[in-house]
Amino acid sequence: MGYAHEIPGGAAWSAVVRAGRRVTLTARGDDANLSLLLFGQDFGARLDRLNIPDTLKAQMSGCIRPPMVLMSDRGQALASVTASTLDWHDALTGFGHEFHLERFGPSSYATDRNEWRRAARTGLVSELTKHGLSEVDLHGCVNVFTKIAISDSTVLGDTAGLAFVPQHGRAGDTFTLRTEQDLLLVASNTPHPMNPGRWAPAAVLVEVGIADPPALSISDDPSALFRDESARALEETRKALL
Repeated sequence: MGYAHEIPGGAAWSAVVRAGRRVTLTARGDDANLSLLLFGQDFGARLDRLNIPDTLKAQMSGCIRPPMVLMSDRGQALASVTASTLDWHDALTGFGHEFHLERFGPSSYATDRNEWRRAARTGLVSELTKHGLSEVDLHGCVNVFTKIAISDSTVLGDTAGLAFVPQHGRAGDTFTLRTEQDLLLVASNTPHPMNPGRWAPAAVLVEVGIADPPALSISDDPSALFRDESARALEETRKALL
């Protein structure tokens, strides 16, 4: 039996997902952006969480794409990116804060009710508290469906030599993970902070099912074959789960 949930634009979501699950995210509209945090199986003890710098550095990449492994602070594999219709998901620029919303004008629950605009950070912290965590547990995220490219331009939407790439993600694009251990996933569905467009966050569908079993031998796993460091992270996780 699977699970499906649509995260409306502007909303947040979290869930504990067991090892060996397939988690597929599907954009319901163009320029969707889902800021995603991952915590290891002992998240209540605050032992392990997604480490973006190590994930990128160890796998010689400036973005997240298949068949990369999402690595933890302790060098374990949290999840493997098994499929994606896009070859670039941002992991450099972080999630949006309240000041990123100022360009859209004032908003509050009193005036806008459920259409109240909240920053990604607000949604992430709200979800973290449901699991006994707090703002101190925030870390670098994966901005699924978004591409931030290198640029020499200084026009609106560019910052520090980086530029938002419009129309990179389209309705129907997907991003699929295989959970390598029990995980807490926390996500906020808001526009990327560098997106110069209007406030129109597209919904994102989350589907969780049983993943195809990984190859018995690490050497036969596409994610392990990506880099030696990827293989070591997978080996560390599988050894810890013995």
